Amino acid sequence: MRDGLRRAATLAGLLGGVLAVTSASAADPIKLRVADSFPKGHFLIKLVIEPWMEGVRKRTNDAVVFEHYPAQQLGKAADMLRLTQTGVADIGYVAPAYAADKMPVSEVAMLPGAFEHTCQGTLAYWKSARSGVIAEQDYDKNAIRLLIAVSLPQYRIFTVKAPVREAADARGLKLRSTGGAQDLTLRAIGAVPVRMAAPDAYESLSRGTMDGLLFPLDSVVAYGADKLVKYATDGIGFGSFVVAYSISDAAWKKLPENVRKAMVDAAEEVVPKACDQIQKTEDETKTRLSGAGMTFEALKPEVRAKFSDEMKGVAKAWAQQLDGRGRRGSDALAEFTKLIAATPAK
Repeated sequence: MRDGLRRAATLAGLLGGVLAVTSASAADPIKLRVADSFPKGHFLIKLVIEPWMEGVRKRTNDAVVFEHYPAQQLGKAADMLRLTQTGVADIGYVAPAYAADKMPVSEVAMLPGAFEHTCQGTLAYWKSARSGVIAEQDYDKNAIRLLIAVSLPQYRIFTVKAPVREAADARGLKLRSTGGAQDLTLRAIGAVPVRMAAPDAYESLSRGTMDGLLFPLDSVVAYGADKLVKYATDGIGFGSFVVAYSISDAAWKKLPENVRKAMVDAAEEVVPKACDQIQKTEDETKTRLSGAGMTFEALKPEVRAKFSDEMKGVAKAWAQQLDGRGRRGSDALAEFTKLIAATPAK
């Protein structure tokens, strides 16, 4: 009898120990490494990824802890797709333009004049990249899942030595480009694209190896290039850029269902707010830089018409180029155009 009681007590003690370990393990937070190339304090960190991480944290009652590595601490911007796929980063800033050879269809959102307000481009991309042609061609094929994304305001031409007042002024200018659709755009207006990631633009510009930048306004400030450029075009868009954070399919499947739901719900809340804030931020930055001495050249109607005429074939050429590679460029263009039409400019 005593032996039976001793065995029962021993078994209960062992079981209690197992339960305690299990309970402690269950209480341990899930740690996820988030990597991007933005400098610390960048406006997109503040408006996009930080609110999203905070939203996930709250929705999971601190069951998820994010370790954020900005400024290319885990790797270069051009390598983020591979770093995310291999698990070096659990969540990576996978900008499609920096991985254009593997994610070319996303560039439909970067074509010149594709949209007016940032939220138009953002919401159209958001839909297509989760359940449309972009999702199938760029995300599924690369075994990654989009978590959150925004489209930036239309790009401007920034120059150091002389303003662009006429279409002819852009010809021959060496301007920073992300490649792909932006290369097509710059060649269409007679400029010379110089491919590089945003963090490298300042050094190249300061050395005089470029005449200027094809950039969104707030990124000029974020990377310090506002100290170098003196002139900016105003009145026409020369394309855009998609800022996107993704997770590998393998990492996504390992997450508990409640965490996955929290990530989706947080993104649904943040995306519409972020795109609106980004547009407002650009307007405020323009006013501030004008006061600090930067000249914004308001292009005359005939100059805007000339640029538009030069760029009107870019979208079709881009789509046909992808069709030739079996990547459904024309389908993506048609779908994106339809989604833009369904999202009125604010």
